[in-house]
Amino acid sequence: MDRIDKKILAELQADGRLSVTELAERVGLSLSPCHRRVRALEDAGVIQGYRAQLNPGALGLNFSAMVFVTLREGDRRAVAAFESAVADIPQIVEAQRLFGEPDYLLHVVAHDLPAFQRLYDEHLSTLPNVQRLTSTLVMKRVIQDRCLPL
Repeated sequence: MDRIDKKILAELQADGRLSVTELAERVGLSLSPCHRRVRALEDAGVIQGYRAQLNPGALGLNFSAMVFVTLREGDRRAVAAFESAVADIPQIVEAQRLFGEPDYLLHVVAHDLPAFQRLYDEHLSTLPNVQRLTSTLVMKRVIQDRCLPL
């Protein structure tokens, strides 16, 4: 990956809706070489996809919590069952497996506190192999969806 590839990635991170023509102009390439480089970055898995960034508050998702999960057992089958169940809960917008304790960090969104409580009682507390759940409410999102440093 050279300097031009990094410029392409920086521009696409900032605005994924750029046309290839606009992108080529911004990075100083003609259309065909720019298109080839973008396609190569996609094929290599460097660019994983394109999506719209949505405002949770505008969609009524005004409540956010971080849920720390400690599992009873850490064997492959228990981990796979937990991760599969987590993938089925749409209110979990990010899940990370951690080294040490706790085992997982889940970022959960909901409409409000009562909705989060229902989600917690009906889904999170029934996840397979969970020993302990600890929740922390998000007061304010300071940084989100930051572009990766290139």
